[in-house]
Amino acid sequence: MNTGDPSIGGIGDKGVQLELLLRDVAAETGCLMSLLLPLPVAAWEKATPAEGWTVRDQVSHLTFSDNAAYLALTDRAAFNRLLAEAQPDPVAFVDRANIPGQGIGVPQLLGGFVQTRVQMVQALRSVVPQTRVPWFGPSMGVLSFVTARLMETWAHGQDIRDALDADMVATDRLRHIVDLGVRTLPNSFRAHGRPIPAAPVRVEVTGPTGELWVWGDEGAANRVTGSALDFCLVITQRRHPQDTDVITSGPVAAEWIAIAQAFAGPPGPGRRAGQF
Repeated sequence: MNTGDPSIGGIGDKGVQLELLLRDVAAETGCLMSLLLPLPVAAWEKATPAEGWTVRDQVSHLTFSDNAAYLALTDRAAFNRLLAEAQPDPVAFVDRANIPGQGIGVPQLLGGFVQTRVQMVQALRSVVPQTRVPWFGPSMGVLSFVTARLMETWAHGQDIRDALDADMVATDRLRHIVDLGVRTLPNSFRAHGRPIPAAPVRVEVTGPTGELWVWGDEGAANRVTGSALDFCLVITQRRHPQDTDVITSGPVAAEWIAIAQAFAGPPGPGRRAGQF
């Protein structure tokens, strides 16, 4: 059983924690690339479960957000300009960010994604681990920021897998995403304009190898259980809770899981019950 903060594996030095997280980001990126590289050109135009977004758009979004991350780390003035542009209508802003990727060839699009990701990782390796990084929601510590980039890679990769009817991939890297989901419980309520509950929530999920990962007080009346994979699908809004093995006990846990989102910004549309 793994308790405490699984995203950092109980290691005390933040520099070591950062390097381990970046290795997992690289592994998740490699997993996504192994899916994208063999794709025929026509498959890049397939619709994904994100309304109006194709496989091409998913990769364009990752490229845009990696570049935004790079600016947040290296050029605060440029990032603040992006932030101001997003304020009037964040949803339209995100959609517009996909436009540059729609008029270029697949090799250029994929090459741009790889180049931007390498640039972002290099910037992360040079930052002081205690730094707080501005973002489109609340600022984050570097470790949480890297975890969020891993989460986005996995979640948008899942959209692509759904479009291609490809198998899901569950690895111990999900541990980072579960941890982020647990820690962003307040953000889920805040994004929906609801008061943040005071009652603690216990989360117990089973990792891909059968290990139990645990967060929260053992005596908490509100509990969430299930597989780590399905919990991650729920808190990234890639599956409706009813289509997963995630089970809640207690009103706060039930309310949280119904609105959970581990990503910044306004409430996401999620997925319909029975969609998959």
